[in-house]
Amino acid sequence: MEAVDVRGRFVWHELMTRDVAGAKKFYAKLIGWKTMPWPLDPSYTVCHADIGPTAGIMEIPPDLPADMPSHWVQYIGTRDVDGTADAAVRAGGSVLKAPSDMQGAGRYAVLKDPQGAPFAIIDPENARPEASGPPPLATFSWHELATTDNEAAFAFYSALFGWDAMQRMDMGPGGVYLIFGQNGVQRGGIYNKPAHYQAPPNWLPYARVASADKGFALAMDSGAAERIAPMDVPGGGRIAAMADPSGASFAIHSMPAAAASAPKPKASAKPTAKPKAKAKPKTKAKPKTKAKPKAKAKPAKKPAAKKKVVRKAAKKVARKGARKPAPKKKSKSKASRRKK
Repeated sequence: MEAVDVRGRFVWHELMTRDVAGAKKFYAKLIGWKTMPWPLDPSYTVCHADIGPTAGIMEIPPDLPADMPSHWVQYIGTRDVDGTADAAVRAGGSVLKAPSDMQGAGRYAVLKDPQGAPFAIIDPENARPEASGPPPLATFSWHELATTDNEAAFAFYSALFGWDAMQRMDMGPGGVYLIFGQNGVQRGGIYNKPAHYQAPPNWLPYARVASADKGFALAMDSGAAERIAPMDVPGGGRIAAMADPSGASFAIHSMPAAAASAPKPKASAKPTAKPKAKAKPKTKAKPKTKAKPKAKAKPAKKPAAKKKVVRKAAKKVARKGARKPAPKKKSKSKASRRKK
């Protein structure tokens, strides 16, 4: 079987915390994950979405600094962990955990980019192919890097993972928001953190939920702290960011109905093609074959109606001056890390 291409994809997400029990309850309510112990290590919790394993929760190891705060780690796919780690060091990054193997997960390493943001790389033992269409609910839909030099940071990651600069959005005083991705798929954004943002450069994961507003309210009631109140983003989506009860930064994202069902108009195009196929026997009943295409033409207008909704949403977002883009598609989670 041909290996799944994982290069440049965010294939796993891991929360390192000092309150595993509290984190399990918090994220199960907020995202809808089902949490289960990993068979190969019961102390490690695997978070399942409907499509399968998508994230992990673990206690911060005792060998790490006692004052290390809870935080999320993003694992980016590569088929050459050792080579990628070496390339990162040559480009100005550093190694926090040298490449090593983990039974049931694969070979991985933890690195830090030149600006100081930590991230992990992994060659998973098993990985799901990346599906087309919007990311499913309870999976990760966007990844955002707050840094001190977004262009330099992008150059670093692009060299390692083949990312493309898909768009540069001028946010005025906020600077440029660089949207990156590959193969036509947007994966996230990189921006220069404002002066008042005291945290060091870091990655922020966004999980897709049904409603960012309801999710934010639930998070606040569950002990989270506000980072960004629910707001519109280009494309008609809504986002919100918070610090979970243990202090780990996290964000949620909901898509407009039109965007979430975007693939459906394409699928519905098949019925519109059927009248053409049935129109072959024109010699038998010309009046009937002409009437059928006209009667079936109405459903074809539905996608156009949805386009109007999207245009209205985009105009509304532009008036409000939203800063961040709506994720279009999500990378799949690292199923291999916890399947076995």
